[in-house]
Amino acid sequence: MMNQRIQAHFQESAELKTRAAAELAEPISQAVELMFTALSNGNKILACGNGGSAADCQHFAAELVGRFERERLPLPALALTTDTSIMTAVGNDYSFNDIFSKQVQAFGQAGDILLALSTSGNSANVLAAVDAALERDMRIVALTGKGGGTIGKRLTEADVHICVPHDRTARIQEVHLLTIHCICDGIDVALFGEDLHE
Repeated sequence: MMNQRIQAHFQESAELKTRAAAELAEPISQAVELMFTALSNGNKILACGNGGSAADCQHFAAELVGRFERERLPLPALALTTDTSIMTAVGNDYSFNDIFSKQVQAFGQAGDILLALSTSGNSANVLAAVDAALERDMRIVALTGKGGGTIGKRLTEADVHICVPHDRTARIQEVHLLTIHCICDGIDVALFGEDLHE
């Protein structure tokens, strides 16, 4: 019984990834172009999200600051989910909804990118960060699911919305991780060209 349940998880995940590939290839490509242009111009990428999405932000920042699959200079990416003193101070003195937007106001500049992750598209603190980024003339790459929620409606034509076509949080997160890897690979390809070994 348990083996069947496990196999069902794998099957559902595989089917979603195959289906999502066709829908998401273009917005992922747009996200790569937006991020590469920003990085080439000396700008940086800020990332925010809650729970599993917070972990994805940190994963993304680690791949850019360290490396993905090829040796290169560090690229400026910052996860806004890691400084517990900032998050608890802002959460305590203001509101949990402000923990990311205050950091966007502090660190974000025109031309920077905000990578905003929310599986529902309705996370209030991520939405507040999106608003703060738009006020600072930053561009947004939003990773959502479940139709995109309020965040999807808030984006402008200059932003990129990567909305996973599914309603189950675990499946959305799995595609978000694959999307992050695609973006990191795309940035490497933009920097160095196609890998001859692939």
